[in-house]
Amino acid sequence: MLSNQQRMYREHGPIVRQFAGRMKFANLLGPEANQRVLMDRDRIFSARKPWTLIMGEIFPNGLLLRDGEEHKRHRRIMYEAFKRPALRQYTQRMNPMIAAGVERWTSENGGFRAFPAIKQLTLDMATAIFLGSEVGPQNRRMNGAFENMVAASMSRLRVRLPGFEFHRGVQGRRYLLGLLDGMMTAKKQSASADMFARLCRAEDEDGGRFEDSDILDHMVFLMMAAHDTTTSTLTSMTYELARNPEWQERVREESRAVGTDDAAYEDLDRLTSLTWVMRETLRRYPPLPVIPRIATADFDFGGYQFPKGAMVVVSPIFTHHMEEWWDDPFRFDPERFAPARAEDERHTHSWIPFGGGPHMCLGKKFAEAQVRLIMHKLLLRYRWSVAPDYRMPVQQAPISKPRDGLPIRLEQLQ
Repeated sequence: MLSNQQRMYREHGPIVRQFAGRMKFANLLGPEANQRVLMDRDRIFSARKPWTLIMGEIFPNGLLLRDGEEHKRHRRIMYEAFKRPALRQYTQRMNPMIAAGVERWTSENGGFRAFPAIKQLTLDMATAIFLGSEVGPQNRRMNGAFENMVAASMSRLRVRLPGFEFHRGVQGRRYLLGLLDGMMTAKKQSASADMFARLCRAEDEDGGRFEDSDILDHMVFLMMAAHDTTTSTLTSMTYELARNPEWQERVREESRAVGTDDAAYEDLDRLTSLTWVMRETLRRYPPLPVIPRIATADFDFGGYQFPKGAMVVVSPIFTHHMEEWWDDPFRFDPERFAPARAEDERHTHSWIPFGGGPHMCLGKKFAEAQVRLIMHKLLLRYRWSVAPDYRMPVQQAPISKPRDGLPIRLEQLQ
């Protein structure tokens, strides 16, 4: 994907028309395009329309699939579940879960596949933090349901017959909705700190609340988005720290200086170098490499006229590797995010792993906290490496992940 976009940019410039099957769209490349589309000051770029085409039958009515005033209202109600007091409570709940999860990691004959282990850990955490449930046998089925749903959302052959990928995704959604609906009554009566209970009682300043169907749709989408994107980022960080042992030791010493395995939410801001590593990883491997929109009115950009109904795509992964904005963009260099350099501040929209504008990821602070908390514990318990000639084969879409599970050598620290 990235190499193709770079070729198009070299040959045609920042505006490139492309066909993908029956779908045609325009790539708008670079931070100026990102700013125009994502900030959407004229409110003409719909997120709902393209994402509904892609995943609407599997993840309908999630926050990403809403526009305008409806999106604004739902976001306002949902914000209650992502405020600082909630984040503190989530952090407290996550600490023992992470410790128990990584305790089970073992390296047979020096080999260990990081991606599936991280994915299982983040799903277990989603079960606890989002649903308030203990880890149990149903987690494996939930994991399979999410895998099937994500795959189905990108299926080209959308056949609702047994044996087909799309059918498995539909069945996965049906299973999760049934599971959540069965928990709804108890959650409404609960004072629990989990996200499901918070959404059941959340309201905006005018007393507006979610309908039951809204809660179910939001929960399915949030759980998928949270554990898949966090898994992607953690896996890529694991790879980069394996390839760059000097950085692994640097962030490990920083974690040791915190003085506790169980970091509080406020402790995470002390992990300065780790935060740079996380941001550099998100630059190099944004979980969502492209962001589509459909215009609801005619518009112009870069000297070109675009009609109502045109699909446009902006690309975090392309922008994050532009030599015009980043020094030696293919080099892993976390210090580019240090205040002395601040390469990410050269343009307001040159670093956009969480999107931007009205649809900026609402769970950004939660995701950043979870990633740093997990990595903090991993650094204190393990040292890891990859073979000198190993390069992680990356599947960039629909969500960035390694094609081979990321084999690493895992060594437990004394």
